[in-house]
Amino acid sequence: MRPSRILIALTTCVGTLLLSAAPALAANGGEGWFGETTDKSVTMVMFATIAFFPVLIIIFSIIQSFLNKRQHAREDAERARAASPDWRGGW
Repeated sequence: MRPSRILIALTTCVGTLLLSAAPALAANGGEGWFGETTDKSVTMVMFATIAFFPVLIIIFSIIQSFLNKRQHAREDAERARAASPDWRGGW
């Protein structure tokens, strides 16, 4: 496909989604899926949002720590192989 066709298709899709979003969310008198918005519901959603990001950061940090340990172990093994006369090759 040519880039112009891709751009036209992308513009058409985005435009269609933007035009259909308002009627889709306006069902039920504009209440949405969760129902009537109260101060308590907004507060609870925001508390959940506040709790979500630190948990996400902790999970990603644990994953990164695990991957760093593997990387350092691989580098140490490579250095040990390079220093060992058995792995230098040759006759």
